[in-house]
Amino acid sequence: MPRPKPERLESAPLAYENSEFLKSPDGRLFRMMAEYSEPMARFRRQRIEDTVVFFGSVRFRALDEASHALQLLENTGSAAPAPDSEQPASPDEVERGDASDVKLRLAAAAVEMARYYEDARKLAGMLTTWSKTLPGRRHRFVVTSGGGPGIMEAANRGAYEAGGKSIGLNIKLPFEQCPNPYITPELNFEFHYFFMRKYWFAYLAKALVVFPGGFGTLDEMFELLTLSQTHKLAKKMIILIYGPDYWKNVINLNLLAEKGAIAMKDRDLFQYVDTPEEAFEALKAGLTENHLVPGRGEEVPETPELSAQEMLGPDIAKTL
Repeated sequence: MPRPKPERLESAPLAYENSEFLKSPDGRLFRMMAEYSEPMARFRRQRIEDTVVFFGSVRFRALDEASHALQLLENTGSAAPAPDSEQPASPDEVERGDASDVKLRLAAAAVEMARYYEDARKLAGMLTTWSKTLPGRRHRFVVTSGGGPGIMEAANRGAYEAGGKSIGLNIKLPFEQCPNPYITPELNFEFHYFFMRKYWFAYLAKALVVFPGGFGTLDEMFELLTLSQTHKLAKKMIILIYGPDYWKNVINLNLLAEKGAIAMKDRDLFQYVDTPEEAFEALKAGLTENHLVPGRGEEVPETPELSAQEMLGPDIAKTL
C-alpha cells in the first residue's frame, strides 16, 4: 500500500540560530570560539590597546560600609549572605555587648581589610588619570577586574571616578551574582568558561596588581606568574603584590626559592608594594620603559588595529 504524501515541512533553523545545537555538547567548540571572537570585536570597537589587571578579594568593602555594617557572602561572587554565625558583629551587637568573639574579630578584620578597597580605588584612579594623558587614538593600560564586588569593584570604581573606561570580566556561576555598576557598559563581559576568561586577563595585560584575596586571587596570581616564569608571554609583564604584611603571612615565596622549588631569580618576577603612590610609581616606570619607549615594546599607535577583513582585502565579501 503506498505511503501517504507527507505534509510540507517547515524550514529548518540555520545552524547558528539553532539554540538546541549551540547549547549541546556538539556545540561546545562554537561556544568557546564565541568567547574569544565576541570580546575581541568589542575591544576593537572600543579601541582598547592593553590593560592593567587588578586581582583581589570579592569580600572586602568600602571603609564606610565596613565601619557601619558588613555582610559576608556565602560564596565568592555570590549575592547570598553567609549564615548569621559567620557574619561580623553589627554596631548594635557591639553596643549591647552580646557579640561573640568570632563576630568581633570579623568586624575588626572587615575594617582593617577595607583599607585595601580604598587603596585599590585610589590606585586605579591615579593610573587612569595618567593613562588618559598618553598620546594616540587607542586607550592604553585600561583598568580591568573580574567584574564583581570587593577589590574588583574598587578598581572599576577608581577608573570610573577618574573619567576613564574600565573592563569587567565576569564569570557565570551556579549561584546569583552580578557585575559591579562601575564597569563601562560596553566593556561588561560574562564568561561561561574559566579558561577563556583567564585568556582575556592575560592576553591584553601589561601589568598585574594583586591585592589581598583568597583562593581565586591565588589561582589567578600564580597562573600569570607561571606564564611569566616560563616565558609564555611575548611581553614584559609588571607584577605587583600589594600588601606585604598580608601576603608574607599567607605564602612564603622566599622559602620556595630557598628550598629550590623556584629559582632565586624568579623572585624578580614580582615586587611588593604597600601604598597607592608606591604602586603607581612602579607601574608608571615599568609601563613607560617596556611599552611606551620606542624600541622597547609597542609604540603608541595612531590608528586601531586592522580587522581580519581589512587585512585580507576585498576577497572576503561582507555578509548580511
